Amino acid sequence: MSRKLWPLAALVMAALIGAGCGSGSSGSGSSAAANSSTAGNQAQAVKFAECMRSNGVPQFPDPNGSGQLTIDAAVNGSGIDPNSPAWTQAVNACKDLEPAGFTGPAETSPAQQSQGLKFAQCVRENGVPDFPDPSPGQPLIDTNRIPSSNTSRGMSILNAATHKCSDLSPISAGGQ
Repeated sequence: MSRKLWPLAALVMAALIGAGCGSGSSGSGSSAAANSSTAGNQAQAVKFAECMRSNGVPQFPDPNGSGQLTIDAAVNGSGIDPNSPAWTQAVNACKDLEPAGFTGPAETSPAQQSQGLKFAQCVRENGVPDFPDPSPGQPLIDTNRIPSSNTSRGMSILNAATHKCSDLSPISAGGQ
């Protein structure tokens, strides 16, 4: 990953981790069972990533160090087009290996949509005028849909704006 894309990827991953997107449970359950489940989830996410690469999406990333793999993390800053025929073919071929939570929640609640709209407006007000409103089933931050992020300073401006607006993100707000 290039140096200029790393801060945005780190912000997105930190937001996902902070939102508790993992499948860990609270309470006094066995930590050995939780570790086994986490290892199983990571193994499945690795197999899914390998499948995606072997089915036409060569730049598809591996899961993060926690074993999490989301569509946001895979698409943002990678140059992968989730609307391309290659993506569609690969997702269909690898559907049985898709890790839990890869595509996020099946539906966006009205509260999540409202929060996403506030986040998008904040990012636009903080230097990224072409930041799109969130669309159901799409990543919250998709650099493929933000032409200004491809300019010489675009990623720095986008990173600063998303950082400044992070408290409005539906991801950092726990999807509420």
